[in-house]
Amino acid sequence: MFSIRKLGAIGRTYRHLNRYHRILRVLFKYGFNDLVDRLHIDQYLESGLQMINRKPREQISRLSRPERLRLVFEELGPTFIKLGQLLSTRPDLIPPDFLDELAKLQDAIPPFADEEVRAIFQEELGCSPEELFHYFDAEPLAAASIGQVHRARMDNGAEVVVKVQRPGIENVIAVDLEILAHIAELMEQYLEEVQGHQPMAIVHEFARSLSREIDFSVELANIQRFARQFDANPAIHVPDVYPQLSTDRILVMEYVMGIKCSRIDQLREQGYDLSLIAERGANLVMEQIFVHGFFHADPHPGNVFILPENVVCFIDFGQMGRLSLKDREDFTDLVLDLVAGNEQRIVSGVLKVTVQLGEIDRDSLAQDLGNLMDLYLYRPLGDLEAGKILQDLLDLVSRHKLSFKPSLYLMMKALSTVEGLGLMLDPKLELIRLAKPFMRRIRMARMQPGRIAEEISATGVSYLHLFKELPDEIRSILHQLRSGRMRLEFEHRGVKSLGAALDRVSNRISFAIVLAALIVGSSLIVLSDIPPRWHSIPVIGLLGFVVAGIMGFWLLLSIIRHGRM
Repeated sequence: MFSIRKLGAIGRTYRHLNRYHRILRVLFKYGFNDLVDRLHIDQYLESGLQMINRKPREQISRLSRPERLRLVFEELGPTFIKLGQLLSTRPDLIPPDFLDELAKLQDAIPPFADEEVRAIFQEELGCSPEELFHYFDAEPLAAASIGQVHRARMDNGAEVVVKVQRPGIENVIAVDLEILAHIAELMEQYLEEVQGHQPMAIVHEFARSLSREIDFSVELANIQRFARQFDANPAIHVPDVYPQLSTDRILVMEYVMGIKCSRIDQLREQGYDLSLIAERGANLVMEQIFVHGFFHADPHPGNVFILPENVVCFIDFGQMGRLSLKDREDFTDLVLDLVAGNEQRIVSGVLKVTVQLGEIDRDSLAQDLGNLMDLYLYRPLGDLEAGKILQDLLDLVSRHKLSFKPSLYLMMKALSTVEGLGLMLDPKLELIRLAKPFMRRIRMARMQPGRIAEEISATGVSYLHLFKELPDEIRSILHQLRSGRMRLEFEHRGVKSLGAALDRVSNRISFAIVLAALIVGSSLIVLSDIPPRWHSIPVIGLLGFVVAGIMGFWLLLSIIRHGRM
């Protein structure tokens, strides 16, 4: 797990300042001057900012703001590409036009050298690739921001792929995350429109996600768990892994010789049943979500292969979603109530699966949910698209200052992606019809006698612990009251920005006082005619006037740049 430290608290080392200046140059290049000014970054990085060209190029100015943001993320590299991909799954945070543009982010960069691959093998496994494999291809199959993939062959003839982590990626990500945390802190401080979305919490969530993704031992464990889930299911193949040859930075797994599910013509030419593949793929994703609560979070066409006999194979298990049983049950209730038109329960269902970011008008929420139900309730099942319904639901909750939990966003993205993939294979696919049995099974499972007894027992134990701890808690409160150590904490919102403004004002006053003292002192020296002189003017006094002029110009420039005289 990456440790995000406050940028100010670590002395802003050279690598942080250098990288921060690089980020600002890219933001200025693509016309985000307004964002930099609103965040008051110059208070923390005054040094060198005046040297950065703030004017975007003419051809860049013609692009839309979402396009320019995508280009910013692509130019800033791995951490920002991954951040953009995360934001593309969060419609509660950014508008639809930004979502569509960030979904185009390409996680493909030039491969690193063969010498570096061999150095990693030596560090991790103590030998070269040729000592482990009968054959190892030095030319990578693909390269991305986190690592690259090579083909190899085991001594027993098994074809494998070897995923190798990019050298130095941890240090790069660590620096970027600390800078992102600083920017998020400034956003919470100065941008009222994003404060409810808790930018700092998003950065910490992003750090946790990246920590899991760059640790290949986590991906290895994901594959092993995924394989156990579908051990007895002949409709799916999970690639074999080689734990004895894998480490945190190297992952060895079976090479899958199949056809990408997006190659429709090739699948049709070789006699595959496209309708069966579409239905199998959808059922497999819904089983992952609703039965196991552990699912592939990125089932896009490049990560799904089709093997002989219409067998589905998922690859790339770096991004996995997890849903607790309660989250699955609450989401199931919400969808089934929505489809059934149960207006009385639908508002409570929405509030159960969301987090409130502000005051909620329940009457207005109920009215909008009623309109949403009217839009879909009386349509034939074949005309309903799960992705469209989920997107409308996401837009609705965002308007009412609600936000789904991150795991639910991943689940919705997975469902929407697999529906799009399924419709590409079979235009008659009905995801909602396929989902209903899984959801009804979850609802019926709650009525099982064993489940009811288990919940009653768990509730009873919780109350028992509460009653046992209550006397000690009351005694502790009374003791604090008696000793005068009881404290009430208040949160003053907006005080940070006021404090920053006061700091700026006091700094300028101090600067002006020093400037005035310098002018007065230089004037006295000139009048006293103290040598040495230059053209009959004392040199020390002349130097004082020059320094005062520079300081005055600097102060005036700073005031003008902030738009306040």
